[in-house]
Amino acid sequence: MAFAGRHVVLGVSGGIACYKSCTLARRLTEGGARVDVVLTAAAAEFVRPVTFEALTGRPVLASLWERGRALAHIGLAKQADLVIVAPATAHLLARAAQGMADDLLTALLLARGGPVLGAPAMNDAMYAHPATRANFKTLAERGWHFVGLHGVPLAGGQVDMQGLIGVPERRA
Repeated sequence: MAFAGRHVVLGVSGGIACYKSCTLARRLTEGGARVDVVLTAAAAEFVRPVTFEALTGRPVLASLWERGRALAHIGLAKQADLVIVAPATAHLLARAAQGMADDLLTALLLARGGPVLGAPAMNDAMYAHPATRANFKTLAERGWHFVGLHGVPLAGGQVDMQGLIGVPERRA
């Protein structure tokens, strides 16, 4: 896998598909990546932080307000070779497209200057909604890339690991 020696931030937003992010975290770690997981509050309702800690061997970040980590979102945004948002729910995509920074993950995304890869997961009606389509367009114009959009059932939240290979190199 093309992730050996790379630093990946895995942003996990809250949808039922976030359980699949556990497999993604494990595979990235097994592939040699250093993986920092950032959970939204909603994601932590589906999958507990300790699961990701066990899979990556690293502490999980979940709040802008953690003592001693006041600027963690800025450091991670700058240091990571790649930020992956999986699942990228309709809610998370809307907040990112609007430039909101009301939690650790969206603050990190707003501070990010390098590649962001989103793995959308939502039901078909939400995906087809004009607001969601506009959010995809806005984020793509800002340099986001998406996987799982071509013939993959989005409600299943599948992440095509082959689609992660060959992601753009980190921008300065």
